[in-house]
Amino acid sequence: MEALERAGNFVLEWLHQLAWGPGTICLLALCGVVFSAATGFFQVRGIRFWLRTTLGAAFKKQERHGATTAFQSACTALAATLGTGNIAGVATALVAGGPGAVFWMWVSALLGTMTAYAENVLAALYRGKNKKGEPVGGAMFYIEKGLHSRRLAAAFSFFCLLGSLGMGNMAQANSIAEGLRDAFRLPPLLTGLAVAGIIAATIAGGVARVGRVTEKIVPFMALAYTGGTVLIVLFNIRRLPEVLALILREAFSFRAGLSGAAGYGFARALSVGVARGVSSNEAGLGSSVMANSAAGCTPVEQGMWGIMEVAVDTLFMCTLTALAILCSGAYDLTAYAKAGADGVLAALPNGAALTANAFRTVFGSWGGVFLAVSLSLFAFSTLLGWSCYGAQAAEYLWGAHAAGVYKAVFVAVIVAGCVTRLELVWQISDTFNGFMALPNLAALLWLSPQVIRESRRSLPKRGKS
Repeated sequence: MEALERAGNFVLEWLHQLAWGPGTICLLALCGVVFSAATGFFQVRGIRFWLRTTLGAAFKKQERHGATTAFQSACTALAATLGTGNIAGVATALVAGGPGAVFWMWVSALLGTMTAYAENVLAALYRGKNKKGEPVGGAMFYIEKGLHSRRLAAAFSFFCLLGSLGMGNMAQANSIAEGLRDAFRLPPLLTGLAVAGIIAATIAGGVARVGRVTEKIVPFMALAYTGGTVLIVLFNIRRLPEVLALILREAFSFRAGLSGAAGYGFARALSVGVARGVSSNEAGLGSSVMANSAAGCTPVEQGMWGIMEVAVDTLFMCTLTALAILCSGAYDLTAYAKAGADGVLAALPNGAALTANAFRTVFGSWGGVFLAVSLSLFAFSTLLGWSCYGAQAAEYLWGAHAAGVYKAVFVAVIVAGCVTRLELVWQISDTFNGFMALPNLAALLWLSPQVIRESRRSLPKRGKS
């Protein structure tokens, strides 16, 4: 049995390295650089324009051109991205890759804003309609119609379906179970059954009901969690310069291991930081465009919602979590690096438990309770968002009847995710996301002239944004 487990771990590690090897990281970087350079780094120079077009418009009465409004679609997309990756995922990135992983998360997110922009532009250009006449879109549509490859589109859809069951389901359910067990001592199985029942009742109403629910949950949970993390950083503001210096130093550390000092090494920090950043904000995966396409926006407007989602998710929310953990002292670099070298990381707090410890340094025992509630809301919203993505992928592969079967499987996997080991869940989830990204990134680069042409026609010129 032990030999079988070792063999399984070896295969999983090999698949993870294949999915997130140099090829995937180079493709992600290339996409980000190509679309950033072609638009004159619009994510930076046009920040006022895209904020005004997206978040600014959210406070006005919006026209509904599709199954949802643009704000509801963005909330559904943010529901899928603002999940455990912002709380537990950042903590596991620190444990697996060290503080340097945070820097590479920032880099991948800055470039990823324009990758997400390009995905959304293409999704709008190749958007179709469902049987109700409502707009639908996704990477599978622009892969099939733009690259004229049904097989590659089917491969993306299949990996998207697996990703929805991994990162979009098991990782979220597991983090809810860990958080509630840490704060309230609730058995994971009981948590799984309760969450599965609530999710089943919600997704039965389709994307419109999911949009209405996430529109109410996402703004509230984001503001509440942001307030908590900001307070932790403010309480430890004297440590902030030291923490920022640590992140930058460890990001470029070329140590292969301990060698008498704590350190994870450059390659590990880069790999983990990029993988967790993409797993959190989904830039390059081609998934969030399915939610945005339901609003029926113009291509460039839909693209700007993609920029906003990545910026909010990683450059803002993930950063606050990382700073809260590091500034609070909940994470000890020497202890975690030594435990990693000795193969005993399981003995130290990881995931939601590590983030909860950071909250307890300021809020006492209530910090764990607050974190557990926040985590549950974040993960619940992500489960809703990814259930829509997986259902659409299943429908693309096997027809409308498959969506119902998929939803039943999705609900069942929630229970399995709650009782599975944390490290295994995240490794499986990262691997599925990596394989999902490959066909999407290939399509983005091949169809990049169309994105650039549309951008030059519709984006404000330099100096006018």
